[in-house]
Amino acid sequence: MDILDEIYDAVIDGKTDIVISKIKEALENNIQPDIIMKEGLISGLDEVGRLYEEGKFFVPEMLIAARTTQAALKDLRPHLVKQGVKPAGKIAIGTIQGDLHDIGKSIVAMMFESSGFEIVDLGVDVQPEKFISAINDGAQIIALSALLTTTMTNIRTTIESIEKTKLRDRVIIMVGGAPVTEEFSAEVGADGFAQDAPSAVRKARELMDGKNIST
Repeated sequence: MDILDEIYDAVIDGKTDIVISKIKEALENNIQPDIIMKEGLISGLDEVGRLYEEGKFFVPEMLIAARTTQAALKDLRPHLVKQGVKPAGKIAIGTIQGDLHDIGKSIVAMMFESSGFEIVDLGVDVQPEKFISAINDGAQIIALSALLTTTMTNIRTTIESIEKTKLRDRVIIMVGGAPVTEEFSAEVGADGFAQDAPSAVRKARELMDGKNIST
């Protein structure tokens, strides 16, 4: 088994010490930082996401793997910067105005960051103006979360506010949360919908790959 496979397996198993040790070994063996990130860390986390979607892993296993990857990326990041590797994209994420639920949003944010995205976590009960400010600060994706049917309508309000500022063509809008559906996403004019953290990562990559937004 090569070093990248060992990193991959240790991510799946949530063994932070082994991952960090093997990253150091890989760097000493002149394996490029971006290869370590893609083929070791992110591939391992993608497999965790697949196992979660198949019902073989659950939220605790997913969180452990995400935290392991975050810790490893912290050590690897200076090497990535030196190599000139840029984040997969910049995402501003927050729970919609009027909604104080944090856990689901935080899990998605952690998975985004562990998958190579730069994250701006706006927190909970986020007013439209904060999302607009994030777009002006360079966010390429806005991720809106709602956990209540009573607050879900504020997703529409936020998207309408963004449209009024004429920033809509500069950003990708993703939505999610327990009551949110793909039909609702299309109805309010979002670009993408995700029902859980692994699918959110996959959708964000897909949208970034196919994006055609103004800058």
